[in-house]
Amino acid sequence: MSGFPSADVFELGAEHEQVVFANDPGTGLKAIIAIHSTALGPALGGTRFYPYPTTADAVRDVLDLSRGMSYKAALAGLDLGGGKAVIIGDPAALKTEGLLRAYGRFVQSLNGRYYTACDVGTYSTDMDDIARECSYVTGRTTAHGGAGDSSVLTAYGVFQGMRAAATVAWGTDSLAGRTVGVAGVGKVGHHLVRHLVEDGAHVVVTDLYEPSLERIRMAFPDVRVAASTDEMVAGPLDVYAPCAMGGALTDEVVDVLSARIVCGAANNQLAHPGIEKSLEVRGILYAPDYCVNAGGLIQVADELEGRSLRSERSERLEGFSFERAQQRASGIFETTKSVFALAEADGVPPAIAADRLAERRMRDVGRLRGIWLRG
Repeated sequence: MSGFPSADVFELGAEHEQVVFANDPGTGLKAIIAIHSTALGPALGGTRFYPYPTTADAVRDVLDLSRGMSYKAALAGLDLGGGKAVIIGDPAALKTEGLLRAYGRFVQSLNGRYYTACDVGTYSTDMDDIARECSYVTGRTTAHGGAGDSSVLTAYGVFQGMRAAATVAWGTDSLAGRTVGVAGVGKVGHHLVRHLVEDGAHVVVTDLYEPSLERIRMAFPDVRVAASTDEMVAGPLDVYAPCAMGGALTDEVVDVLSARIVCGAANNQLAHPGIEKSLEVRGILYAPDYCVNAGGLIQVADELEGRSLRSERSERLEGFSFERAQQRASGIFETTKSVFALAEADGVPPAIAADRLAERRMRDVGRLRGIWLRG
């Protein structure tokens, strides 16, 4: 297969329980579903619709993202495991009701071991289409009893994590007067900018998508738009918030970064192992991505509240409470502070401390039967 990883799939996904390749030539669907762990419960993670250059790129991304979801759910205190899915292709050209429904049938075939939700390139309305063929969907529109756009609480959680980092860096939980650079102002970044502006921060933004920048200009005229992310990162910043795709924290970025704090919504921000130590050497406080961006997961997980995980497709979606989900997401402030406290106590970077806390919970309360099976 062209573009397939040269390494054995079992080696690439050595930690993973299950990887499923879904192919429906009639609709053009090519998808990969990765279940990293069900030690704490059924795997929950979004579906990313993205034009990966090769199948190898898609495989590596879905494996990295699904692992991150396990750690994210564990650190957030949820009784859920970690999974993720990717659909290969340009959503603007390929996404149709037929493709989404075909994808839903593949998710349904996993019989509840994996619940899907929104991610890059997919929206709540897409989840409604998937749900026409599948019981195991969350993040649906409010019109269908769902939680709606999960980016709302993702941004809220990142803001809480940023406040926690500020208490360590400057002894205050306010960003007022600080310069915050937000790279990527799409679904999550736009909401994060609003929180920062309301808190009195000076905000600088970048994005490759001009309509997203225009939306920021219209809503927040005092926000400055930088010419590029490279220019923004090299300029004077107190906080850097990567909110686009992963791998934002490269050696080159860390070398020029002036920010005291890195705290953003993007998944898998560290370009390679060892970057967390480089950040620490430079005196930059890194708020681990899966710790602070868990608000969206908490939001869509709350949609499952009040209905049994064993429900049939005919059961009406109910039980979501935005107020309850927001209250739970506000706990990201204390969770992030706990990560920083453990990092200091153990003498390790915050990224390692977060892993230790998540792994401890998966080990201590994980289901003894190993893999989660419905019923």
